[in-house]
Amino acid sequence: MASIEVKLPKMGESIKEATLLNWLKKSGEKIEKDEPILEVATDKVDSEVAAPESGVLAKLMFQENDVVAIGEVIAIIDTEASAKAKSADDQPKPEVEEQLSSAPSTSDDSESSADQTHGSNLERHDERGRFFSPLVRSIAEKKGLSMEELSRIEGSGAKGRVLKKDLLAYLESPRQVAVPAHKAVSQAPNQAAAAAGVYEGRYEIMEMDRMRGMIADHMVHSKQTSPHVTAYVEVDMTKIVKWRNRVKDAFQQKHEEKITFTPIFVEAVVKAIQEFPMINVSVDGKKIVAKKDINIGLAAALPTGNLIVPVIKEADKKNLLGLTASVNELVDKARNNKLGGDEIKGSTFTISNVGTFRSVMGTPIINQPEVAILATGAIRKKPAVVETDHGDMIAIRHLMYLSLSFDHRVVDGDLGGSFLARIMDHLEAFDEEREIG
Repeated sequence: MASIEVKLPKMGESIKEATLLNWLKKSGEKIEKDEPILEVATDKVDSEVAAPESGVLAKLMFQENDVVAIGEVIAIIDTEASAKAKSADDQPKPEVEEQLSSAPSTSDDSESSADQTHGSNLERHDERGRFFSPLVRSIAEKKGLSMEELSRIEGSGAKGRVLKKDLLAYLESPRQVAVPAHKAVSQAPNQAAAAAGVYEGRYEIMEMDRMRGMIADHMVHSKQTSPHVTAYVEVDMTKIVKWRNRVKDAFQQKHEEKITFTPIFVEAVVKAIQEFPMINVSVDGKKIVAKKDINIGLAAALPTGNLIVPVIKEADKKNLLGLTASVNELVDKARNNKLGGDEIKGSTFTISNVGTFRSVMGTPIINQPEVAILATGAIRKKPAVVETDHGDMIAIRHLMYLSLSFDHRVVDGDLGGSFLARIMDHLEAFDEEREIG
């Protein structure tokens, strides 16, 4: 019988492993090509793995909750057309599948032990038979939810399954939150205890969730890898602000897309990269890898408060309307936790809009393995000196700081400063009479 290996797909340039959350198909089940067979979680996003071919899912190589390296074989599919689904009555399931499909019971010691091993005392299934993934159970337990309260949440997943976004929406709604006993407010006795990991005064200890822990590691790794230098310029955004205010209603009516400042930033960055291509590189030991594609990452906040970087692929091939549509789609997916693995990998340069949080400027950390990252600050009305044919004058202008952090191993001050200034030039040269397309 012909068979193929199903490997855990690459989900991002910096992602090396993923946690297997939930097998959607059992061993022996018939599956169709592109049908989801597994839910996985990385430090960036939850995703699904689809079957590469039709056939019968012959063998599961790992259990739920296992952490698996990218590229590892996770399942075997029998692909011959004559392959038929195996019956649960006439063929035993592999040991892995038996453990996955065991019905939960209060008297089932092995199930209870498995949950405790993975740091959760909540059951995998509720009375309605709905499955709760390890990620959902972990978040619920950290937030003090009982199994009874978790069971009351209406899920948007298949068969009413509670997804992470459902749980987060429930947690954000008005409710009484119970604080687990092990997270109760405590009093540290002295400085010696503080040095040992106990702290003085009243405090609450909160474990980082898995994604926040991975982000923390990624940020530390970036700082340890790249010697960061940050340069700043102040941009006169008055033309762009006036243009957007004038056309935004007509733009949305004509194209059914909201025009924000972000696609305009992306357009200016793309133009500057085309003029300074050595910004669009990565470092491999003593080698510089020049990227031919211009893929712009956009740092975005998830509902949990964690950050993710969806990517506009081949941004240099899109006009302003195309960039607007891409930005809106990716931001919407990020807010609703619907980004796919392919949508968060492959960036060659990243933009972080710190102005969203009313920050005037920022010193962003490079998104490895890139060599530069741009932060756009808040746009503010300020008095400024304006040069005219009749002499200098003071006027109210819309001003914004741009800050560029760059890897000083391969980007020196001349290249970094020139690139940043060129972005400023493109923004300030924006055509106020530009048509909306």
